[in-house]
Formats: sequence, structure tokens, C-alpha cells
Amino acid sequence: MSVPTDLASSVRVLAFDIFGTVVDWHGSIVQEMAQLHPEVDGGAFARAWREGYKPAMARVMSGELGWTRIDDLHRMILDDILPRFGLAGLAEAERAHINHVWHRLHPWMDSVEGLTRLKRRYTICTLSNGNIGLLTNMAKSAGLPWDCILSAEVFRAYKPDPATYLGVARVFDLAPGQVMLVAAHHEDLAGARACGLRTAYVERQFEFGTSDPKDVSPQPGNDLHCESLVALADVLGA
Repeated sequence: MSVPTDLASSVRVLAFDIFGTVVDWHGSIVQEMAQLHPEVDGGAFARAWREGYKPAMARVMSGELGWTRIDDLHRMILDDILPRFGLAGLAEAERAHINHVWHRLHPWMDSVEGLTRLKRRYTICTLSNGNIGLLTNMAKSAGLPWDCILSAEVFRAYKPDPATYLGVARVFDLAPGQVMLVAAHHEDLAGARACGLRTAYVERQFEFGTSDPKDVSPQPGNDLHCESLVALADVLGA
């Protein structure tokens, strides 16, 4: 892919969506459930947990719930789905341990190499709905070399609220066009574009598992479309 020189040089900060873009939430949860509760369909469990994510955030954004960290929303969803999988009797300690699987998610195979290369040329940061403690623990566990961890918790707003995207530019005292959002979700990228950020789509065809591949076809509007973070580093000359 040919990238305009002005794009590669004008962008100063790369902000990354995390769940599904940098780390494999589905595969990580399936693996942990196979170890802890092999009788449970780990793929169905992972998808059911993730399906509760947007409705839970919507309760916060509507004002039904006050500001709530993703850790706490994840726990609410977990407690709700456990009976469906025959796990209603789990003790508090095991529920807490399972809930913190989100802190232990594994990176995609290209993530650490890609981020390490991109960090040489750009400031790289998270822009996730995950809370700061979660993202910090994940970075330590997965070896993710962030320059800075930014979160919805910092801005007290969940993506796609403009406060999150514009907040990154404000943190670094940059114009929105000097920030690029990197994500595997077109809705997220559309929100960033509406705020004036540049956007790069990364293909994660198996975000929901190999049995449920995503359509990763290019969509108009994004500045870049790459197969991986290593490919993004190649395109940006990092």
C-alpha cells in the first residue's frame, strides 16, 4: 500500500483500541475456561459475556447507572450469565478470578512486534473503554510497550463519545488530525473520523473465534487498511 508522505509525517500519536484489536479476548477466555471449567462451552461463554458489553455501557451513558468502570460492568454481566452455563454456585473468590481474565488477555501474534516498531516513530497509547488498572495489568502480562495508557476512565465517557477521541488530542496538545485511531471495529473508527482523527483499520477476522469469522472487507473513509499491526508498521515506515 502506498501511503501519502504527509499522512505518515503529520500523524504524531497512534491511539489503539484494545479488545479485539490488540488482544484476543475470545481465544483468551476460551483457553481459561477450558482450564477452569472444561464442561462449559468456552466459545459460547466468551460471546455471551461480550454480548452484555454494549447494553451495560448504554445503561451508564443513559444515566441509568452512574459512572462505572468496565471491571465492574464485566462483573455484573458475569454474574448474570453464570447460571446459563451451570455455574451459579461459584464462590466469590472464583468469580473474582474469572472476572479478571480481562486483565490477562493474550495479544495477537503480531501485536507486540508491531507496537514495538511503531513506538520507534510514534507515540503509542491505548484508547479503550477498559479501565486504567485493567489496561495496566494487561500491558504487564502481555508485554505491550505503551508510552501512555488512556482510557474512558480518564475522560469519564465511553467510546464513541467524542470526549474520548478529542481527549487524546487534548492530552498531547495536538490537532485531531495529528492523532490516528487504530482499530478492528468500523463503528469505533467512524466515531474517530467524525472528530477529525485519522483512522487505520486492522483485520481481525477471527475476533469471535475461527467458527465465526468477521467480514474484514475495506470500507470507505479509513486512511489505511492493514492485515496486522506489523503490516501497519510496514506501511508507516516504522
